[in-house]
Amino acid sequence: MKKNMRAGWGAKEEQENKPGERMSCSLKKDLATPMEVLAPAGSMESLRAAVRCGADAVYLGGIQFSARANAQNFGEEELREAVRYCHGRGVKVYLALNTLLLEEELPKAVEAAAFAASLPVDAILVQDMGLLRLLKRLTPGLPLHASTQMSIHTPAGARALWEAGCSRVVLSREMSLSEIGEVSKAVPVELEAFVHGALCMSVSGQCYMSSVLGGRSGNRGLCAQPCRLPFSCEGGTGHDLSLKDLSMIRRMGDLSRAGVVCAKIEGRMKRPEYVAAAVSACRRAADGEPVPGELTRNLEAVFSRSGFTSGYPDGKRGREMFGIRSKEDVEAASSQVFGALRGLYREEAQRVSLEMECSILPGEPARLTVHDREGRRVSALGEVPQAALTRPLDEERCRTQLTKTGGTPFRVERFSLQLGEGLSLPLSSLNHLRREVLEKLLQKREERPPISLDKEALEGLLQVSAHRAKTDTLPLRARFSSPDLPGEARSCELCYIPWETGPEDWERLRGEGFSLGLEIPRGLFGVERAAGEKLRLWKEKGFSHVWAGNIGSVRLAKEAGLTVHGGFSLNAVNSQSLLWLSEQGLADAELSFELSLPQAYRLGGELPRGVLVYGRLPLMLTRNCSAANGPSGCLHCRKTGKIPWLTDRKGIRFPVQCTGSCSEVLNSLPLELSDMLSSFRNLDFGVMRFTTESKKEQVSVLRRYFAGGAPEGEYTRGLSRRGFGSGEGKKK
Repeated sequence: MKKNMRAGWGAKEEQENKPGERMSCSLKKDLATPMEVLAPAGSMESLRAAVRCGADAVYLGGIQFSARANAQNFGEEELREAVRYCHGRGVKVYLALNTLLLEEELPKAVEAAAFAASLPVDAILVQDMGLLRLLKRLTPGLPLHASTQMSIHTPAGARALWEAGCSRVVLSREMSLSEIGEVSKAVPVELEAFVHGALCMSVSGQCYMSSVLGGRSGNRGLCAQPCRLPFSCEGGTGHDLSLKDLSMIRRMGDLSRAGVVCAKIEGRMKRPEYVAAAVSACRRAADGEPVPGELTRNLEAVFSRSGFTSGYPDGKRGREMFGIRSKEDVEAASSQVFGALRGLYREEAQRVSLEMECSILPGEPARLTVHDREGRRVSALGEVPQAALTRPLDEERCRTQLTKTGGTPFRVERFSLQLGEGLSLPLSSLNHLRREVLEKLLQKREERPPISLDKEALEGLLQVSAHRAKTDTLPLRARFSSPDLPGEARSCELCYIPWETGPEDWERLRGEGFSLGLEIPRGLFGVERAAGEKLRLWKEKGFSHVWAGNIGSVRLAKEAGLTVHGGFSLNAVNSQSLLWLSEQGLADAELSFELSLPQAYRLGGELPRGVLVYGRLPLMLTRNCSAANGPSGCLHCRKTGKIPWLTDRKGIRFPVQCTGSCSEVLNSLPLELSDMLSSFRNLDFGVMRFTTESKKEQVSVLRRYFAGGAPEGEYTRGLSRRGFGSGEGKKK
């Protein structure tokens, strides 16, 4: 909860809600505090620009484990300097440790968190469920924020992470204002939403395109942004995976009314001038002041993609949201624009209010005392005043000299003076007194007690038992995009049928002898209530198994009393994340297909786990469908059965498939591991994922996989051999 910085002098800050501690929704909404302006800091210069232009908080990354690995980022000493600088000026610091972590990286990530807690930072931003699990046990006093990479977009997802100990959830960028409002009303957790900056085509945390096609994982902070290259659908713009930048700066009030307490600016890879422009505009908007037209124009000039969009917050998706960085956009960023924006942060901002008290009395050293709004108080002693020979000190000269705080982060709002008659003191003495007391206060503001981390408990938490599969023969499951299942699928351990399948087909398939599970869509934007009703009906009909690929759908299914099988999109990549999923009540889980098979074999714990063994890997989960970017809009491909295709600059074609309220961009070639199944170790099942295949093709694949035959046609091994950093894309 944001602290009340408008309290009276010397008042204590409002008690912050402890992570995991409940508070009423009404309390959260009743606090009359401005929305927090959260700025990106990819370098120390950007950080200073953010602070001097009015940011309430900054988020930054360390050298490792940051979702913007190519930003300049901060080493340990730079991070220490950044935290002291910000805290001295009343600005919070959030450290992003928001990438997926391999098994061997978890100890180093905890070390990074321990160092951050010693400074201390004000919160750590996490994506990896395993790291979340460890930090909640090792350092319960350190606030944790759930990254937008966790793909949270429903009340159930926010509730799951609130109860897991996250004090804040950074929502998916694709949500409308009404959908944000639903989460806010249902869950007493702080909500952070993006207010300005780049929009990814894919839901964050659900994009595997850069990883699969180029070996640079977005979930590891190394996205190569292939989506900004030409990809075209029939009738589209030719850049049908590239969206304009979001901007809701002039409508921050709408975000606040929806329940957002923190407005986040995207841009850790961008220049300090961009940070200065965005923060300055957000600061004015958050304070209810008009945003000058020149500032708006300069912000657009310094970086935009064919202008800005508010399509997602307004629930108006479509062609108008697409845009690229054009030649005109680049040329608009002139040296004159950059010069004007640098002027916004050239000087220290006097953002810390003080009360100053001075005592100049005969026979006593001059005393100057200052205290800030949080109750910090320091004093300094100067010379003993002498009797004035000519012009004695007066109140105006003392006030003028002592309140000259230019070049410091302080401004004097109240000044009081006890001054004896006929006394003299050199102005240089008053200046020295002022400098000394302000330096002392700044140092005191910079110093915060460290947050402890239980390093002794770490070794025990990392001791996870080795996993052993219960059978030497790998059981197979299959996922289908139609309820028209081939008879060969009866041999599958489970058949996941599409969400749109109706009760009549449920009964028919059960009567035909198929073991069924219902696939919950990965995107449940705005339809969670209806989804919950369908899950309850599924259970009433006597079915119990569901596939869930999002934290929110896991929680929703558990609340319905169902057996939950976790999907690849939960991004489980280490033993701790599997333990976390087990604690959430999952029966088993698919591992992320970004892991290599050797990496998958090494994961421990008792939760049964499987891997994708066949199918076109889903490269993106998109809410704004690229196939609907033509003049006619949505193609209603689910009804027509016609699959739209994206074509890249090399002529390679990628199918697009509708999945409920979202679409999936699929890989051009299917993953094929049929000839490798016999060598699998420590895995409990394999999953065949059918998407575009005809029924005849499904039969061929099923027979081949049950027989362990060799792959046919063109295919890829995906990331099975090298995992993160591979993107082999091998064809045969």
